[in-house]
Amino acid sequence: MQSTRSSTLSRALRTVVRSHPHTAKRYNSLMAVLSQRRQPQPPQQQPHNILSRPVSSSSPIRQTQTRHASSTASPNPSDLQKTPLYNLHLAHGGKMVPFGGFHMPVQYSSLGVAQSHLFTRSHASLFDVSHMVQRIIFGPGAAAFLERITPSDCKGLETHRSTLSALMTLDGNGGISDDTIITKLAEDKFYVVTNAGCREKDDNYIDREMAKWNTEMGHEELKVKEEQLDGWGLVALQGPKAEEVLQGVLAEKEVDLKKLLFGESLFAKVKYDDGKVSSPLLISRGGYTGEDGFEISIPPAETVGVTEAFLVAGPEKIQLAGLGARDSLRLEAGMCLYGHDLNDTITLVEAGLSWVIPKERRTENAGYYGADVIAKQLVPRSKGGAGVHRRRIGLLVEGAPAREGAEIVSRSEDGKEVVSLGTVTSGCPSPSLGKNIAMGYIKDGFHKAGTEVDILVRGRPRKAVVTKMPFVPTKYWKGIAPA
Repeated sequence: MQSTRSSTLSRALRTVVRSHPHTAKRYNSLMAVLSQRRQPQPPQQQPHNILSRPVSSSSPIRQTQTRHASSTASPNPSDLQKTPLYNLHLAHGGKMVPFGGFHMPVQYSSLGVAQSHLFTRSHASLFDVSHMVQRIIFGPGAAAFLERITPSDCKGLETHRSTLSALMTLDGNGGISDDTIITKLAEDKFYVVTNAGCREKDDNYIDREMAKWNTEMGHEELKVKEEQLDGWGLVALQGPKAEEVLQGVLAEKEVDLKKLLFGESLFAKVKYDDGKVSSPLLISRGGYTGEDGFEISIPPAETVGVTEAFLVAGPEKIQLAGLGARDSLRLEAGMCLYGHDLNDTITLVEAGLSWVIPKERRTENAGYYGADVIAKQLVPRSKGGAGVHRRRIGLLVEGAPAREGAEIVSRSEDGKEVVSLGTVTSGCPSPSLGKNIAMGYIKDGFHKAGTEVDILVRGRPRKAVVTKMPFVPTKYWKGIAPA
């Protein structure tokens, strides 16, 4: 669910094209010399952690008024914000680029983009995603409010469970104003993460809808407020060794991460080398790479200390990773990037995300914006419903990689007329597969796996085959299967 990709990031991602045929060889030689351990910085003074604090009249959470502008195509460097880890990135050789209104690392001097990608698949990588907007939606009417603007069953969601969701467009057409992750912290308190590139749009959306909700007749006892966690850190620890790294720094030994499944969360403290511990941190099992992993929300003054505590495990287990690897990892996992694979004209059904809509909310009168459109699209035309006219699909592409905007057309053969079928929305070489992969939307009926098409890359047709996603099997931790 990442925010809009910058032109600088796009150029960095193209380096994968030149590197991926020999990535494994360079990766193995690099791993042989990785031995230097990082020294953690001492933790700073801990603030009161509002995420773990109950909502009550005696200790009210203030409603944040600070608002930030979202990124532009060519932002002025002086207008860019810095995450709490900015100096740490520079100290570790991070190459910084403008992204989502922030200075963000696209890669580090220790590993190239493709090498970092493969390291994540085999070990563990730590991503700074502090540019994302962390929000608390709270109050007696919080669940009902969220059920108006998203298709999620927030009332039925179990405490400390998360769900992928979407802010639905207000025009009633079923479009996606932004994608989001919603975590239920209490019956009247939800942790909501939205995209940095949509910050200004989402701020206006939530402000307007919340004001409308709070002034409606019958909502006198169902008031809702919002808190933005400005300046807070958010890091994603991803990869098969992520659990080992995190378990090794938890202060409370009774916390067993094997019992924390994908989509669940808890509060736990992290220990530092000097014996001190962090405040309770919200740790959610999940991520944006397709690997097992965790996302950890951290108060501003503790972000550097907690991050350095993770890195103490050593570079043979964990490395910092940037936006370049994150983009290729999420594409291999078949995950959408807002502003590219999702926008306000695409519906959840077209995007292949119908699974985020629970059974209880699949009716025309479900009560969220666009519910009637979505309910009709959920029923195929062959069964009397509206169905959809386009579908999100994966593609394996021969020759040059297909990039965003490339046209998908019918296979040019036997003198048949070439027909436009759709458009590529994301594409890159896959370091894991050694093949070019892409995602896009294609005309309904051509979406089945195995369908052969052409993609126009720089005006030349390249053979491609529709394939199921994810391109690489996901490894989410869902517990040990019974023998």
